[in-house]
Amino acid sequence: MSSSAIHQSGLENEPRRSRGFGLGALFDRRFTALIDAIAPCPWTAHTGDHSVVAMRSQTTAARPLYTPDERVRRDATVWTLVQGILAPVQFLAFGISLVLVLRYLGTGEGAAIATWSVLIKTALLYTIMVTGAIWEKVVFGRYLFAPSFFWEDVFSMLVLALHTAYLAAVLLQIGTPREQLLLALAAYATYVINAAQFVWKLRMARLEAPARDTTVAA
Repeated sequence: MSSSAIHQSGLENEPRRSRGFGLGALFDRRFTALIDAIAPCPWTAHTGDHSVVAMRSQTTAARPLYTPDERVRRDATVWTLVQGILAPVQFLAFGISLVLVLRYLGTGEGAAIATWSVLIKTALLYTIMVTGAIWEKVVFGRYLFAPSFFWEDVFSMLVLALHTAYLAAVLLQIGTPREQLLLALAAYATYVINAAQFVWKLRMARLEAPARDTTVAA
Protein backbone atom coordinates (compact mmCIF):
# COMPACT_ATOMS: atom_id res chain seq x y z
CA MET A 1 0.00 0.00 0.00
CA SER A 2 1.37 3.42 -0.94
CA SER A 3 2.07 6.15 1.60
CA SER A 4 -0.62 8.33 0.04
CA ALA A 5 -3.20 5.56 0.56
CA ILE A 6 -2.18 5.20 4.21
CA HIS A 7 -2.42 8.97 4.68
CA GLN A 8 -5.86 9.00 3.04
CA SER A 9 -7.05 6.16 5.30
CA GLY A 10 -5.91 8.11 8.38
CA LEU A 11 -7.86 11.17 7.28
CA GLU A 12 -10.99 9.07 6.83
CA ASN A 13 -10.70 7.55 10.34
CA GLU A 14 -10.11 10.92 12.06
CA PRO A 15 -13.70 12.19 11.71
CA ARG A 16 -14.96 8.86 13.03
CA ARG A 17 -12.87 9.18 16.16
CA SER A 18 -14.05 12.77 16.60
CA ARG A 19 -17.65 11.72 16.14
CA GLY A 20 -17.19 8.88 18.65
CA PHE A 21 -15.74 11.24 21.26
CA GLY A 22 -18.54 13.72 20.66
CA LEU A 23 -21.21 11.04 21.08
CA GLY A 24 -19.51 9.86 24.31
CA ALA A 25 -19.50 13.36 25.76
CA LEU A 26 -23.13 13.86 24.72
CA PHE A 27 -24.11 10.58 26.38
CA ASP A 28 -22.25 11.58 29.54
CA ARG A 29 -24.13 14.89 29.73
CA ARG A 30 -27.52 13.29 29.02
CA PHE A 31 -26.94 10.51 31.57
CA THR A 32 -25.85 12.97 34.25
CA ALA A 33 -28.92 15.13 33.58
CA LEU A 34 -31.13 12.04 33.89
CA ILE A 35 -29.61 11.10 37.27
CA ASP A 36 -30.07 14.66 38.54
CA ALA A 37 -33.70 14.65 37.40
CA ILE A 38 -34.44 11.32 39.08
CA ALA A 39 -32.63 11.96 42.35
CA PRO A 40 -31.87 15.63 42.89
CA CYS A 41 -29.60 15.76 45.91
CA PRO A 42 -27.18 18.47 47.09
CA TRP A 43 -24.66 15.77 48.03
CA THR A 44 -23.76 13.88 44.85
CA ALA A 45 -22.05 11.17 46.86
CA HIS A 46 -25.50 9.99 48.00
CA THR A 47 -26.86 9.42 44.51
CA GLY A 48 -23.72 9.05 42.41
CA ASP A 49 -22.54 11.66 39.94
CA HIS A 50 -21.35 9.87 36.83
CA SER A 51 -19.83 12.93 35.21
CA VAL A 52 -16.06 12.59 34.97
CA VAL A 53 -15.63 16.35 35.24
CA ALA A 54 -17.83 16.49 38.33
CA MET A 55 -15.90 13.63 39.96
CA ARG A 56 -12.63 15.44 39.43
CA SER A 57 -14.00 18.70 40.78
CA GLN A 58 -15.30 16.94 43.91
CA THR A 59 -11.86 15.57 44.71
CA THR A 60 -10.11 18.90 44.22
CA ALA A 61 -12.55 21.27 45.93
CA ALA A 62 -14.42 20.49 49.16
CA ARG A 63 -17.61 22.26 50.15
CA PRO A 64 -16.87 25.30 52.34
CA LEU A 65 -18.29 25.35 55.85
CA TYR A 66 -20.36 28.39 54.85
CA THR A 67 -21.19 29.60 51.38
CA PRO A 68 -21.01 33.39 50.93
CA ASP A 69 -24.81 33.68 51.32
CA GLU A 70 -24.82 31.46 54.42
CA ARG A 71 -22.03 33.51 55.94
CA VAL A 72 -24.03 36.70 55.40
CA ARG A 73 -27.12 35.16 57.02
CA ARG A 74 -25.02 33.85 59.93
CA ASP A 75 -23.54 37.28 60.62
CA ALA A 76 -26.91 39.04 60.29
CA THR A 77 -29.15 36.87 62.47
CA VAL A 78 -29.60 37.54 66.19
CA TRP A 79 -29.60 33.77 66.79
CA THR A 80 -25.84 33.72 66.26
CA LEU A 81 -25.46 36.03 69.26
CA VAL A 82 -27.91 33.90 71.26
CA GLN A 83 -25.83 30.79 70.58
CA GLY A 84 -22.66 32.68 71.41
CA ILE A 85 -24.09 33.55 74.84
CA LEU A 86 -25.76 30.23 75.65
CA ALA A 87 -22.77 28.05 74.76
CA PRO A 88 -20.38 29.42 77.41
CA VAL A 89 -23.20 29.67 79.97
CA GLN A 90 -23.98 25.99 79.45
CA PHE A 91 -20.30 25.08 79.71
CA LEU A 92 -20.02 27.02 82.98
CA ALA A 93 -23.07 25.18 84.35
CA PHE A 94 -21.50 21.90 83.22
CA GLY A 95 -18.24 22.67 85.03
CA ILE A 96 -20.00 23.53 88.31
CA SER A 97 -22.30 20.54 88.04
CA LEU A 98 -19.44 18.17 87.28
CA VAL A 99 -17.66 19.23 90.48
CA LEU A 100 -20.83 18.73 92.53
CA VAL A 101 -21.57 15.33 90.98
CA LEU A 102 -18.00 14.09 91.55
CA ARG A 103 -18.13 15.41 95.11
CA TYR A 104 -21.29 13.39 95.81
CA LEU A 105 -19.92 10.25 94.17
CA GLY A 106 -16.70 10.59 96.16
CA THR A 107 -18.10 11.55 99.57
CA GLY A 108 -21.80 10.68 99.49
CA GLU A 109 -22.67 14.26 100.43
CA GLY A 110 -24.68 16.84 98.51
CA ALA A 111 -26.98 14.57 96.49
CA ALA A 112 -29.71 17.20 96.27
CA ILE A 113 -27.53 20.05 95.04
CA ALA A 114 -25.78 17.73 92.59
CA THR A 115 -29.16 16.64 91.22
CA TRP A 116 -30.36 20.22 90.85
CA SER A 117 -27.16 21.17 89.07
CA VAL A 118 -27.71 18.44 86.48
CA LEU A 119 -31.32 19.53 86.02
CA ILE A 120 -30.19 23.12 85.38
CA LYS A 121 -27.56 21.89 82.92
CA THR A 122 -30.23 19.81 81.16
CA ALA A 123 -32.57 22.79 80.90
CA LEU A 124 -29.78 24.83 79.32
CA LEU A 125 -29.12 21.97 76.88
CA TYR A 126 -32.77 21.92 75.79
CA THR A 127 -32.67 25.69 75.34
CA ILE A 128 -29.53 25.68 73.21
CA MET A 129 -30.87 22.77 71.14
CA VAL A 130 -34.06 24.69 70.30
CA THR A 131 -32.30 27.98 69.57
CA GLY A 132 -29.59 26.13 67.66
CA ALA A 133 -32.19 24.50 65.42
CA ILE A 134 -33.69 27.92 64.72
CA TRP A 135 -30.21 29.28 63.92
CA GLU A 136 -29.56 26.37 61.56
CA LYS A 137 -32.88 27.01 59.81
CA VAL A 138 -32.08 30.69 59.31
CA VAL A 139 -28.53 30.07 58.07
CA PHE A 140 -28.81 26.77 56.17
CA GLY A 141 -32.53 26.46 55.45
CA ARG A 142 -33.17 23.39 57.63
CA TYR A 143 -33.64 22.85 61.33
CA LEU A 144 -31.23 19.92 61.70
CA PHE A 145 -28.59 17.94 59.83
CA ALA A 146 -27.33 20.69 57.52
CA PRO A 147 -24.33 19.31 55.58
CA SER A 148 -21.83 21.55 57.37
CA PHE A 149 -22.95 20.35 60.83
CA PHE A 150 -24.37 16.92 60.02
CA TRP A 151 -22.25 14.80 62.38
CA GLU A 152 -22.38 17.39 65.13
CA ASP A 153 -26.17 17.22 64.98
CA VAL A 154 -26.12 13.42 64.93
CA PHE A 155 -24.00 13.31 68.08
CA SER A 156 -26.18 16.00 69.65
CA MET A 157 -29.07 13.54 69.46
CA LEU A 158 -27.11 11.13 71.66
CA VAL A 159 -26.30 13.92 74.11
CA LEU A 160 -29.97 14.89 74.23
CA ALA A 161 -31.09 11.27 74.67
CA LEU A 162 -28.80 10.67 77.66
CA HIS A 163 -29.78 13.93 79.37
CA THR A 164 -33.44 13.07 78.79
CA ALA A 165 -32.89 9.59 80.21
CA TYR A 166 -31.43 11.18 83.35
CA LEU A 167 -34.37 13.55 83.63
CA ALA A 168 -36.81 10.65 83.28
CA ALA A 169 -34.93 8.65 85.92
CA VAL A 170 -35.17 11.54 88.40
CA LEU A 171 -38.83 12.36 87.72
CA LEU A 172 -39.92 8.72 87.74
CA GLN A 173 -37.62 7.87 90.67
CA ILE A 174 -35.84 5.13 88.75
CA GLY A 175 -32.65 3.95 90.45
CA THR A 176 -30.73 5.37 93.37
CA PRO A 177 -29.29 8.90 93.36
CA ARG A 178 -25.85 7.38 92.78
CA GLU A 179 -27.06 5.42 89.74
CA GLN A 180 -28.82 8.49 88.39
CA LEU A 181 -25.72 10.65 88.73
CA LEU A 182 -23.58 7.99 87.06
CA LEU A 183 -25.99 8.28 84.14
CA ALA A 184 -25.49 12.04 84.29
CA LEU A 185 -21.73 11.49 84.03
CA ALA A 186 -22.26 9.42 80.88
CA ALA A 187 -24.38 12.26 79.48
CA TYR A 188 -21.64 14.74 80.39
CA ALA A 189 -19.00 12.66 78.59
CA THR A 190 -21.00 12.83 75.35
CA TYR A 191 -21.55 16.56 75.89
CA VAL A 192 -17.80 17.17 76.11
CA ILE A 193 -17.22 15.32 72.84
CA ASN A 194 -20.04 17.22 71.15
CA ALA A 195 -18.74 20.55 72.45
CA ALA A 196 -15.30 19.69 71.06
CA GLN A 197 -16.90 19.02 67.67
CA PHE A 198 -18.47 22.48 67.60
CA VAL A 199 -15.30 24.18 68.82
CA TRP A 200 -13.40 22.50 65.99
CA LYS A 201 -15.96 23.73 63.46
CA LEU A 202 -15.70 27.24 64.91
CA ARG A 203 -11.94 27.10 64.41
CA MET A 204 -12.42 25.87 60.84
CA ALA A 205 -14.79 28.76 60.13
CA ARG A 206 -12.28 31.31 61.43
CA LEU A 207 -9.46 29.80 59.38
CA GLU A 208 -11.62 29.61 56.27
CA ALA A 209 -12.84 33.22 56.33
CA PRO A 210 -9.48 35.01 55.87
CA ALA A 211 -8.43 32.60 53.15
CA ARG A 212 -11.60 33.22 51.19
CA ASP A 213 -11.43 36.98 51.71
CA THR A 214 -7.85 36.97 50.42
CA THR A 215 -8.90 34.94 47.40
CA VAL A 216 -11.71 37.35 46.56
CA ALA A 217 -9.44 40.37 46.98
CA ALA A 218 -6.82 38.82 44.71
